[in-house]
Formats: sequence, structure tokens, C-alpha cells
Amino acid sequence: MTGNHIPLKERNIVLTGFMGVGKTTVGQLIADRLYRDFIDVDQEIERRHGMTIPEIFKRFGEPKFREMERECIADLCNNTRLKVISLGGGAFMQEEVRKVCLATSIVFFLDLSWDSWKDRIHLIMDNRPVLQQKSLEEIEQLFIARQKAYSINHSTVPTDQLNPSEVADHIISTLKLGYEIYEPSYWK
Repeated sequence: MTGNHIPLKERNIVLTGFMGVGKTTVGQLIADRLYRDFIDVDQEIERRHGMTIPEIFKRFGEPKFREMERECIADLCNNTRLKVISLGGGAFMQEEVRKVCLATSIVFFLDLSWDSWKDRIHLIMDNRPVLQQKSLEEIEQLFIARQKAYSINHSTVPTDQLNPSEVADHIISTLKLGYEIYEPSYWK
């Protein structure tokens, strides 16, 4: 199935952004409010491969994980509809992932400033293999390096001053407006 043939209201909703910005929390809220299924890509990879992400990194390394991630996301984007999908923080760095998401889904970037993100680091450090053994300066460089890839999206949501419920409400309002403006063009 190609993205051009998927009606706007049936497209998956994909959330991207740096690790720890709240993609999973916000994604679950959106899914509940829109009566859609929610898929966290990292959890889906763990389910499909019977290992945790840290185990995959340790056993196979990051390149193999990225391959598993790319295959999982392509499968979800090409073969499912009406889902809310939360991507891992590094997924959108892969051009193939960006292309399939942008072609088949509606992509929202949850944009959190570095200063706000730093306040969350203690909550996520232990279960993020990419952050292990990195200094705060190295993590900031990674954060900055990923911003260019994240900026390629359908809609950016500044989240610094919003709680997860407010972010979900903003995304749902944006979707409803988009459906009203663009959906009629699919039927002309």
C-alpha cells in the first residue's frame, strides 16, 4: 500500500522526538481518546524478538538493533492503519524510516528544549543503552545532532510548557483541523 492511497483519517499517527520527551505517554493518551491501538516500537521489537532492547544492544550491537527497528517500522507503516505509533529516539535518524513514516502516516515531532530535557535525565538514564557511558556534554551533542532529522515532520509540537494531556489535546486538535481542511481533497 502506498501512502498516497491511504485516506488521511485512516493513516497512522507517528510520534517522534528525543528519548524521554514523552512519546509513549502522549501516544497512549492519543490512542485512548481516538479509540485507536497504541504501539510503542521498542516494545514491539522486544515482543517480536523475545529480548529487551538492552539485551539486543548487548548481544547484537546497535547496527543490528537499527535494522530490526527499521524493519518493524516499515512493516507497521505499510501494513497497519488507524494506529498511534511511538518511535524510539534514534529511529528517525534513518532515512528509510523517515521516508516510510512521512509517506504513510501523520508524523508529529514532540519538541522539548535541552534545558527541559536535562531535568528528566535521571528518569531515563538506566534503561537507554544509547546513553550509557556518555557524559552530559556527549548526550547534549547527540540531542543537537538529532534535531535536524526530527525537524522533517508534518507538525512540530513545542512541549516545554505542556503536560502530556495538553500535548495530546494539541495533537488531536491539529488532526481534526487537518481532516477538515485536507480530507475533502481526497474525494474530488
